[in-house]
Amino acid sequence: MLEQGLADAAILNPYAVAEAEKLDFRVTARAYELFSFPNYGLGSTERKIREQRDVTKRVLKALVRANRYIRENRDDTIQVLIDWAKVDRQTATADYDTIRLISSSDGNIPEKGLRLWIDESKSAAKINREISLNEVADFSILSEVQNELKSRSQ
Repeated sequence: MLEQGLADAAILNPYAVAEAEKLDFRVTARAYELFSFPNYGLGSTERKIREQRDVTKRVLKALVRANRYIRENRDDTIQVLIDWAKVDRQTATADYDTIRLISSSDGNIPEKGLRLWIDESKSAAKINREISLNEVADFSILSEVQNELKSRSQ
């Protein structure tokens, strides 16, 4: 739409931003500069966490370790993006730089961002009561994983 002159502005994902920049469009703001928002996470049912806590913990540990690898191995990760997403180096580099800025090295998500997500969801579902962070997120397994990974790296 931007290319065809049908829109003056657009909200774009990192890949589309890189493409727009190649066409000499100017980025006026990036979401991570404006607000904090959880971009991804691990979702599960309470039953699954309760009955298969060890599985949930292993998956979460793998995600935290993978995220650390991504953050610590820029060139290798960019090459994976090139190969997997079938994009050029400039696009992969832009994607990586954005991913690195919005991701966490220890698996935490910003409380302010989680609160924003809860409030948006409450509004969409027309819920008026307060919802605590503990009602939507269980950080106990993440704390265990973080402690185990810290003790291993020492």
